[in-house]
Amino acid sequence: MADDFRLRASVPTLEWLRANGALVTVCSHLGRPKGKVDPRFAMAPVRESLSAMVPGITVMENLRFDPGEEANDPEFVRRLVEGFDYYVNDAFGACHRSHASIVGPPTLLPSVAGRLLQREVEALSHILIDPARPFVAVVGGAKVSDKLGVLRSLSERVDHLMLGGAMCFTFLAALGHEVGASHLEPEFLEEARSLLASQSALQLPSDLVGLSPGGVLGIGAPPTGDVRQFGVDLLPGWQGVDIGPATRVSFAEAIRGARTVLWNGPMGVYEDRRFEEGTRALAEAVASCPGFTVVGGGETAAALHDFGLENRIDHISSGGGATLELLEKGDLPGLAALRSSASLLRN
Repeated sequence: MADDFRLRASVPTLEWLRANGALVTVCSHLGRPKGKVDPRFAMAPVRESLSAMVPGITVMENLRFDPGEEANDPEFVRRLVEGFDYYVNDAFGACHRSHASIVGPPTLLPSVAGRLLQREVEALSHILIDPARPFVAVVGGAKVSDKLGVLRSLSERVDHLMLGGAMCFTFLAALGHEVGASHLEPEFLEEARSLLASQSALQLPSDLVGLSPGGVLGIGAPPTGDVRQFGVDLLPGWQGVDIGPATRVSFAEAIRGARTVLWNGPMGVYEDRRFEEGTRALAEAVASCPGFTVVGGGETAAALHDFGLENRIDHISSGGGATLELLEKGDLPGLAALRSSASLLRN
């Protein structure tokens, strides 16, 4: 297990259930085996780690080994819940999926939210309904395509929306800047340009750190290549891998002066220690902010853990896509399914 954050987050619910006499079976998924048994995604390491944290539980095999999970097959749901009395959903990170194990059991069993799921909804509702201002959001990561919807939604709610990570290069290119060999989604240039034109809250990096042509990132391989600082235009063949010093200062200043902060996605390739400074600077700023702070996304949570700052954040969400979808749409399929189960509980 490289990162047991989500396992640790589920422990309070599991311990409460065990302490109150429940026989607990955990069902979950790992990776994307596409409905087929794949030994690479077997649950053995999860079972070993989770059973050490909470003795006496049973952990099912990977639900995604069966095509019925992602297809939300009713027959798979019936097999899944057979022999059980109650269903507890504590998988906030999967609640944006209309998969069998998320939306199916509440149609057949009395169902409730676990403690983790409850905390997630409470923290994110605080941001959705009445955030203290100034409200600052920082969004990074790789793909614009995954986050356009939430960027539109956030840009209408926040006082500052700051973009970093690889996704910023599509926005920089939309403004006519040279992005070299950086990650770019050309099919979203027009949408990025439209968003920039309509939303004054959006802020892009003012300087960047680049890796020379042919350079190798130090992630599972020895790092190579030259590193240098740029403005917002890169030379041909250079790859943008982090925000620059001036951007770190301006983003951090806005965060420290905020009363509500949402951060989702690293600012660069922080796993390569040559390019961790942008993500580290923001992590330290969020940790120092006196306002209410929420961090979402596995990579961002992992970075906070690496920097030893996770205990200084008000709420670290166990969901990446689920966090963003809840903020964008105000609801998730998994939450709607639990609400629909209320009549079963009353009966």
